[in-house]
Amino acid sequence: MAQKIKNENEAAGQQNLEATVSSVEQFFKNNGKKLWTAVAVVVVVGLAVLAYSKFIYQPKCEEAMQAAYPAELSFQQGEWEIALNGDGNVLGFADIINEYGTKAGKAVYLYAGICNLQLGQNEEALQFLGKYSGKDPILAARAEACKGDAYVGLGDYQKAVSCFEKAVATADNVFAAAYLLKAGVTYEALQQPQKAVACYKQIKDKYPQSIEAYDIERYINRIAE
Repeated sequence: MAQKIKNENEAAGQQNLEATVSSVEQFFKNNGKKLWTAVAVVVVVGLAVLAYSKFIYQPKCEEAMQAAYPAELSFQQGEWEIALNGDGNVLGFADIINEYGTKAGKAVYLYAGICNLQLGQNEEALQFLGKYSGKDPILAARAEACKGDAYVGLGDYQKAVSCFEKAVATADNVFAAAYLLKAGVTYEALQQPQKAVACYKQIKDKYPQSIEAYDIERYINRIAE
């Protein structure tokens, strides 16, 4: 009896398998052309993406980075105008951004923003800095601090201090002491001495080895007086 049931189950399983195979074959028979067309489209798109990356995008990135090299040298030497706008022979960061976007790296916006800031062009600095989207915390913090400097130049101390505090929160390292000092001085300009002292004391307690900490008592005592 058990053998009979086993044989019946095996027969039923074989029938189900045959029915499944038959239905799959029928599906491919009815839709094979569409499926192969879809596969061909995927392959063509994939090859097009690879070709674009290899023969267009990557060469453009290399070209952009080569074009940015002279601007970076000028930046390091403090030649802000040349670094930003070039000298007629080489491109500046503004030109590189217009021609290549971020193909030379996202930092081009940070460079351009700092150049504008150094040239006293605060509105333009904010426009470039606002487009910087790098993930490195040290550079991201510097971008925020530069925004703060630009807002100070525009007389908007409330926005400035928010940027300085964001810079501190973005990169909690020795550079944070400089941003805290900027925040404290800006709070003093806003007639908020208690918040200013809080910034100064944070430098004293949290970053005692920083350059800013060496003279921080003078800032604290100045408010206490």
